[in-house]
Amino acid sequence: MVSARSARQRELGQNFLIDRNILDVIERLAELAPDDVLLEVGGGPGVLSVRLAPRVAHLHVVEVDERLRSGLERELSVFANVDLHMGDALALNLAALVPAPTKVVANLPYGVAATVILRTVAELPGVASWVVMVQREVGERFAAAPGTAAYGVPSVLAQLACEVKVLRPVSRHVFRPVPNVDSVLLGLRRQGAGADPALTRLVHGAFAHRRKALAGSLALAPNGDAAFGPDVRERARAALVELGHPADERAERLAPEEFRTLASVLGGS
Repeated sequence: MVSARSARQRELGQNFLIDRNILDVIERLAELAPDDVLLEVGGGPGVLSVRLAPRVAHLHVVEVDERLRSGLERELSVFANVDLHMGDALALNLAALVPAPTKVVANLPYGVAATVILRTVAELPGVASWVVMVQREVGERFAAAPGTAAYGVPSVLAQLACEVKVLRPVSRHVFRPVPNVDSVLLGLRRQGAGADPALTRLVHGAFAHRRKALAGSLALAPNGDAAFGPDVRERARAALVELGHPADERAERLAPEEFRTLASVLGGS
């Protein structure tokens, strides 16, 4: 029988690391420096937090589960350089964190992992690198190359700003409770600014109808003409030809930087 606590953990996408070797790997891959300011989303029982805190200038820990508050506060109370933020990471005002994060290191809850990564890329320009545990399929989507089945919105939006790599696979058996999926450590290293809102809308619109050509997908997007300008289908087809693609090219064939060019041509960026 599944306990109420275990059921709640699964509901929140919480699977806590119990393997010391994986903690060592995360710490090594994060390349921590004494002046780093870290953001950890999904503090859980604090196992990773207490490894990170002594190595950096400051650590922001975010945890949504109130039942973990007392344990986290106890574990973190010995560190003067840690702020615990109890609440939903998706509602947290990331830009208001002081000091501002320079790295993200976390075992991300499965249910919010992709959104947290994309939010931190877009809203925290001072973050230079990420080492995060995510579900294997999520990591593969972020690191996917153009033309592959996994390539999509997360791939483009992340790779517009960062070099993205799957660093290593992680077995499901290093967690409690054991999840139904395997995980990977995903690494991102910033190379530029994230997509602005107009470019983000275009990327979402381009992939909204994956069986359609890119131009058709944009035209079929909600309020397509309002979002991308009049005659978007014809203008997008012409822009694709200018980029060296067939007029009926699909979104998954375009490299990330080509979306930035497309947005500029369509007047969206």
